[in-house]
Amino acid sequence: MKVNVKVIPGAKRDLLKEEENGIKVYLTAPAVDGKANEALIGLLAEHYGVRQREIEITKGLKSRNKVIIINDH
Repeated sequence: MKVNVKVIPGAKRDLLKEEENGIKVYLTAPAVDGKANEALIGLLAEHYGVRQREIEITKGLKSRNKVIIINDH
């Protein structure tokens, strides 16, 4: 499954909102040293009920707009 994600790091709480054009994810983790990406993968894994290693950021590793692939076999 391919998902478009917009990330807002440094938020007051972790929150995932599904929108028309993808998912908006608010993360308490800062966008420093990949911490926001790690938190994003953890939150998406929990939301979709998959392991973290089954989630891959394919586009936008250093951007707020990302494309995520979820292998849910």
